[in-house]
Amino acid sequence: MIRIRRSAIVRHSCTHMFNLVNEVEAYPRRFNWCSGAHVLAREPDALTARLDLRLGAMTQSFTTRNTLEVPQRITMQLVEGPFRALHGGWTFTPLGDAGCKIALALDFDYSGLMSPVLRAGFQKLADRMVDEFCREADREHV
Repeated sequence: MIRIRRSAIVRHSCTHMFNLVNEVEAYPRRFNWCSGAHVLAREPDALTARLDLRLGAMTQSFTTRNTLEVPQRITMQLVEGPFRALHGGWTFTPLGDAGCKIALALDFDYSGLMSPVLRAGFQKLADRMVDEFCREADREHV
């Protein structure tokens, strides 16, 4: 099992960062690592979505059910995809006038013949995600 733990302090509110991460449909136009995003079900406190990710020359799709605790937390649980396991989430901690702390925690493992290649690609992507969301938030406020 691979564990990813990344965080950053941003000059934006928890609500702004939560909304940015939760706006799954916008991922393909915001991030070059996402070739497709489809919301399959939306409830007041949950979202089920499929992401199509570019991992090098390959594309992999997976579906998660995201439990929403606005604006503090998004918890992800695998529904379908090439993973043996995938769970984790985002947290948004207020820091007063300084903004907030955004943190990503992911635990995952791939199954199948391509698992070493996919594991490495997804790990690199997960390592970049916090930085890319922070840059996107800054870009929106320029």
